[in-house]
Amino acid sequence: MQTTVEPVARLIEELARLPGIGPKTAQRLTFHLLRVPAEHARALAEAIVHMKEAVIFCSVCLNITDRDPCTICRSETRDRSTICVVEEPLDVLAIERTREYKGLYHVLHGAIDPVGGVGPDDLKIRELLRRLDGAVTEVILATNPNVEGEATSMYVARLVQPLGVKVSRLARGLPIGGDLEYADEVTLARALEGRRPF
Repeated sequence: MQTTVEPVARLIEELARLPGIGPKTAQRLTFHLLRVPAEHARALAEAIVHMKEAVIFCSVCLNITDRDPCTICRSETRDRSTICVVEEPLDVLAIERTREYKGLYHVLHGAIDPVGGVGPDDLKIRELLRRLDGAVTEVILATNPNVEGEATSMYVARLVQPLGVKVSRLARGLPIGGDLEYADEVTLARALEGRRPF
C-alpha cells in the first residue's frame, strides 16, 4: 500500500482547513497544483503571502483595506449620518455591488453564537458604539437572516436605541424569481410581516 509523500500530504491537510474545502477537494487542488508549471504555483503562494502582509483592518470601520482608513471611510461623498452594520467584510462587498447604499459601514467580524463560543465581547460592538456621535442618525442592521444574525441585531439594537440613534433592519422576504412553494416558513412569515401597499 502506497502512502502519500509528505509534501503532498501536508498541502492536502492545509487546504482542507479552508472553509468549504473538504478532503476530496483538497486532494483535487493539490494534484492540480502538481500538474501546473512551477511559476503558477509560486505565483499563488506569493499572492497569499502578499495578501497576509499587505491587508489590514480599517481603524474606523474594521473592513479590510491596504490603506488606513479605507477608501469608503476616506470618501468625501459618502453619507456620514448612516452606518450599515454587517457581520463580515464579504457583506460590505455584497452591499456595494448593489450601488444603492451611500453611507458608511461597520464590520462586527462575526455574530453572537453561544454554541460556537462567540459572545458579544468577541465582536467589534464597542468600536461601533464609539462611532455613534451626534453626526450619526441611523444604524442599519444588515446581519444574516439566521438565528445568530437575529440575536446579534437584537443585542446591537438594545445598545444603540437608548443613544437616540434610529435603528433599522434590512427587509426580509421572498427573493425575486423565487417560487412560493420552495420558500421556507420563516421566509414566508417575514415576507408577510414586511408587506407593503401595492
